[in-house]
Amino acid sequence: MGTTSKITRVQLKVNQGFESVLLGIVSAEPDYKLSLTLNRKLKIALKNVSPVTIPGNNPEIIFSRFSDTTTSPGLICELVSNRSGKNVLLKKLRNIDYIFQVYDPENETDIVEITASIRNTDHITAVFNLDPGAIKDKNLQYLTH
Repeated sequence: MGTTSKITRVQLKVNQGFESVLLGIVSAEPDYKLSLTLNRKLKIALKNVSPVTIPGNNPEIIFSRFSDTTTSPGLICELVSNRSGKNVLLKKLRNIDYIFQVYDPENETDIVEITASIRNTDHITAVFNLDPGAIKDKNLQYLTH
């Protein structure tokens, strides 16, 4: 007779307390110029990385993404375009051109200071704090990791 081993289910506890901070940016500047401007203003190093791709459409819709993971350990900054031609990534935020994400699990970054610095940047019309819980859009999953 074969012996069957009992399967034990183990649940890992993950710290869900941290969420990324999302800022909506309104700017007529192209993505590469805005990333260079934010690099100078915030002293970060945004670089072009793999874009956000929305599958299922023919052809796929691609939104540019710039990311910085090297400036400070644990801190990740990303700039994602909310527009690709006539397509919009987050349809509820149609008036926003870019989404700037800040992941800081150590909570060492002053988001109010970052927001104020971005607001005082040339070629940026407006900056909004976005609440990820209040955004009801299926494409939000492509922004959050």
